Amino acid sequence: MLGKTNKFGCENVTNKISVSPSLQDYLEAILNISQQNEKVRVTDLAEELEVAKSSVHQAVSQLKKAGLVAHEKYGPLVLTEKGEQIALKVKEKHDILVRFFEEVLGVSKEISHRDACLIEHSISSTSLDKLIDFMDNYTKEDV
Repeated sequence: MLGKTNKFGCENVTNKISVSPSLQDYLEAILNISQQNEKVRVTDLAEELEVAKSSVHQAVSQLKKAGLVAHEKYGPLVLTEKGEQIALKVKEKHDILVRFFEEVLGVSKEISHRDACLIEHSISSTSLDKLIDFMDNYTKEDV
């Protein structure tokens, strides 16, 4: 078990460190980059998230303290088992939201991804479950 979810929808990994939406974005980006490249570098992450390397270093430090990322100085970033579990959850939310926006609502790819990034951190598990059920049974003829 990863921990309890607090009232803001953030996973509590330990009593001291919670995984904020921003840190969830870092985990998801590390997962996405690692699925395309063999190694994930700080530079890759900064480019992907369009942030400064110093911001990446701060986030990685927090993720390391939480036991979600392994990183040696100048080495690649690697998700721990716990980090990968959280990243996969966030990615699943993102992907189902994007699919809903694009296929059902007809929203452009760019806007779908941007909106999914905002909603994936705050959608309740109840609403997400309902959305997954809907999309599992959705066909274009339903519209």
